[in-house]
Amino acid sequence: MIPSARGPLRALRAALSTQLRAPGARTSLLVGAVAALVAGSGLRPLTRRWPAAVVGSLLSSTATETPRATALLVGAGAGVALRRGAAGNAAGRVGLGVAGGAVAVLLALDRGARTDATHLAEALSAELGPVELPDRGRVLRSILGRSRYATARDIPYGPDPVANLLDVWRDPALPPDARAPVLVQIHGGAWSSGSKAADAHPLMAHMVGRGWVCLSVDYRLGPTERWPAQIVDIKRALAWTRAHVAEHGGDPDRIAITGGSSGAHLAALAALTPGAWQPGFADEDTSVAAAVCLYGIYDLTSDDGSGTLDELLAETMMPTALDQDAHPYVAASPSARVHPGAPPFMVLHGTGDAIVVPAQSRAFVARLRAVSRAPVVHAELAHAQHGFDLVPTARTLAAVRAVAAFLEAVVGEAVVGRGVSGDR
Repeated sequence: MIPSARGPLRALRAALSTQLRAPGARTSLLVGAVAALVAGSGLRPLTRRWPAAVVGSLLSSTATETPRATALLVGAGAGVALRRGAAGNAAGRVGLGVAGGAVAVLLALDRGARTDATHLAEALSAELGPVELPDRGRVLRSILGRSRYATARDIPYGPDPVANLLDVWRDPALPPDARAPVLVQIHGGAWSSGSKAADAHPLMAHMVGRGWVCLSVDYRLGPTERWPAQIVDIKRALAWTRAHVAEHGGDPDRIAITGGSSGAHLAALAALTPGAWQPGFADEDTSVAAAVCLYGIYDLTSDDGSGTLDELLAETMMPTALDQDAHPYVAASPSARVHPGAPPFMVLHGTGDAIVVPAQSRAFVARLRAVSRAPVVHAELAHAQHGFDLVPTARTLAAVRAVAAFLEAVVGEAVVGRGVSGDR
């Protein structure tokens, strides 16, 4: 039986070899395979296992956050295959067909991303009543935001000369006595990396354009610095903000906080625990008027989708392993610190997040709505990836408009003076 099968197998291999040598076939199949991988990862993350999920998230982001550009690249690759004669053979046509299907998926993802503004407006209206989203933010302003608006950099707010630094973003034309509302931004990076110079530029540029003052904060990082160093530094930054932001045109009585990923965890925890984790400055007021949290982790004892969150936390920042002493993990979980007097929250998460499952946000929102007396706005963005707001895509610009509408509804609008380049 086996010897008799060798002839057909040789014939099949010869036929495949002939097809692959046909003009444009290899190029077409390669383009189709890569396009299918990228488009498929946009529909469903390839993996949520850490650290492979980071690579998977980057691949997925090309499909979910820049689908038009990715579709153009696929089309360009298919065009090269066509010029090489791919349409004249079966293998080439298969590759071109797969590439065409991938382009269709990418364009569907693009249409979904462009409906986010509607979904965000509905989420806002459900909690706050009729809300009109501000005008669309400007892409160039987002890209050049730090160079244009970070007018005061590396200001010390605490005793650590390297980690306890912050930048102040403000419109240079903002009057010193403007009493503008303030947004404090906490960067992500798994509590062990990241920088105040890297995150949330589209959001801060948009808020500065609307007359706000924004502060971007660095803090001590693990694994060198162990918990609760990170939250202590955020509290120090809030205390500094209340004491000094008026010097930069901000209103110390209108301070909101925001962050993404581990920054969302720290922002949420800070918003829920004024007065806690304040060694040496226990009497300082670190309360905030609102919190905006993006794709965060709110229960450190639960799963983030990787199945290894407890290992990551023990490796990067927590003083113990979860199975040895769960108390620090519970105490550091925003979901365990919810109380009736919590400030208003806005919680955003992408359904396609490969690093943190949206179930983390859903459970946190459910807990907030069950206990807090303040509004809780929650929206899930279809197929959006972890860190979707880092670049000024259509989805990002819709999200920052929604954040602006939320903050101005619960904190108050800025009074934009003459010369300030507001988005109104």
